Amino acid sequence: MHFVTGGAFNGKRTWVKENYPGCEWISAYKGNPLKEDLEMLSSPVVVLEGIEIWAKKLCEEMTINQARDYLRNVLDRWLEWENADSNRKIIVIGTDITKGIVPMNKSDRNWRDLTGWIYQDLSDSCEQVDVIWYGINQTIKSRK
Repeated sequence: MHFVTGGAFNGKRTWVKENYPGCEWISAYKGNPLKEDLEMLSSPVVVLEGIEIWAKKLCEEMTINQARDYLRNVLDRWLEWENADSNRKIIVIGTDITKGIVPMNKSDRNWRDLTGWIYQDLSDSCEQVDVIWYGINQTIKSRK
């Protein structure tokens, strides 16, 4: 699994498209729901874009602890799917919303916190993590 993060509109999507052409894309930005089960996909390489948007929706539907447990379980299922076939690869794209001023609104703080936690979980589980700033990547983790 490969986690790609960075600021909003910093070239994450373009970078992923250049490095992983021909993938199947599932995008929260386009209204696609969070995909727990990847078995029915037509491509062995999938991009899951906008995990912070899916995290926000979960924060609206359940407690922050329930949302974190749920996302951890989804992450485990993604890893199982990917590890079941050496041709499979998951690329997760998430915009970094965890820097800056702490939101005053509790629901926004919960969203920011949940996003930070799931990014930590992703970074721990993924074999590669890249940060994209202004279209330039910096690999901060690689187990290749």
